[in-house]
Amino acid sequence: MIRITKLMLTIHRILGSLLSILFLVWFLSGLVMIYHTFPRADRADKRAKMDYLRVADLPSLQTIKDRLPKGEPIKNITLNSYLGQTVFHIRTDKNSYDIPADSTETLPVIDGKRIRETASLWCTAPVEKVDTLYALDQWIPFGNLKKEFPIYKFHFADQERHQLYISSKSGEVLQYTDKDSRLWAWLGAIPHWVYFTSLRQDAELWIKVVVWLSGIGCIMCIAGIYLGVRNFRLARKRKLASPYKKFWYKWHHIIGTVFGLFVLTFTFSGMMSLARVQDWGLRAKLDINPAQELRKLAPSPLDYPLDYRDVIQAYPGQIRQLEWGCFGDIPFYTILTDANDIVVNANSEHTVSPLKLDTEDIHSVLTQVHGTECAMDIRLLEEYDTYYISRKRKLDLPVWKVTIEDIDKSCYYINPGNGQYRYVNTPARWNHWMYPALHSLNIKILVDHPILWNIVMWGLMLGGTFVSLSGVWLGIKFLRRKIHRLTN
Repeated sequence: MIRITKLMLTIHRILGSLLSILFLVWFLSGLVMIYHTFPRADRADKRAKMDYLRVADLPSLQTIKDRLPKGEPIKNITLNSYLGQTVFHIRTDKNSYDIPADSTETLPVIDGKRIRETASLWCTAPVEKVDTLYALDQWIPFGNLKKEFPIYKFHFADQERHQLYISSKSGEVLQYTDKDSRLWAWLGAIPHWVYFTSLRQDAELWIKVVVWLSGIGCIMCIAGIYLGVRNFRLARKRKLASPYKKFWYKWHHIIGTVFGLFVLTFTFSGMMSLARVQDWGLRAKLDINPAQELRKLAPSPLDYPLDYRDVIQAYPGQIRQLEWGCFGDIPFYTILTDANDIVVNANSEHTVSPLKLDTEDIHSVLTQVHGTECAMDIRLLEEYDTYYISRKRKLDLPVWKVTIEDIDKSCYYINPGNGQYRYVNTPARWNHWMYPALHSLNIKILVDHPILWNIVMWGLMLGGTFVSLSGVWLGIKFLRRKIHRLTN
């Protein structure tokens, strides 16, 4: 027992001295992350820059299909208009294609004029300078963007100091930031997620570094909890008083023991954000992948009974983008407007009406995936439950909750109005508890009471912050003693 205690003490002292600063940064940046995340040019920003779709002179889908290479069935289509040109964005099994709606047109050359036109849509302020990037920087640290080189970085001379990144290959906007979002990112997302360009651009290396740091941190926490509980037990004659007299030692012991379990779960769940339970051997037992099986049921966009031009005509001057989609074999169109997304049922040849999946639709689709032998319970869910939950209320309600009696305890949450779904099985449930539940407190009782969530989260984070801060001070003292002994 003495040997174990000595080992735990050595582990905690050494690892604590090395990692306490990192833990302090994680907790402080975590508080910032509650309110601010990493900046990005999101979907709504890009949507607002598109032209409205017009039905005039739009070709039939078969005409577009004839312009594709033969033998490549269409899997997905998106239609939008940008800078005066309407383009079909088509994905097949083999490739992706951008085809102008007007067969007499060609795709625009991504030259300086095109880039400047795109930039002017995002910010009307004067351009201070333009950098030509051949290396990633802090606001585009992702390795997959290297294929977009060179990337043009616009610096605007406005009060917000906007910066815009545009690909020279596709002409797409890759990032859009201002001085406030960059400041909050430096205080929050960058240190919390270890989003440093030299590391983050190599996704595999970044994952390994974060997982290993978190894993070693867990060992440090376990050693600290062991020592904290042990020392309290030894001091039980003093009514659980800490045996330490010095301020930092005493309060590191007390607060560390009280909040040690949270510090451990916070660290472990951070690790599990990148190391899924499937990577640990907890895998689905079904012989099929339900998501893949649903995709196999998808009808060809050419076979949609409702013509896409009828949809555009039904919403004149409103549609920024039109997307072909489906739930199983039920086709629909998703309309992106300025205000919201509208999903239209494509099963009716002449009627443009909102999608509304009912129990018969759900049962028909899912029996094609799971068969008729598995018992299926379908009910309307009007409030969040344990595995369909969002603190920021980003998940729509009501949804159909479908429980299937199979080996993986399959469960679907299906939005009747847009066909989007969330599939949950045993590994997914474990993932929920090991990451969002532990790390972000995505737990129903807390999410249902936002004030309580804030109180609990702030209390735990401040407790973890003090444990880390005291650990930093004690680590400095420990290293000073070691250095002093080595030099004398």
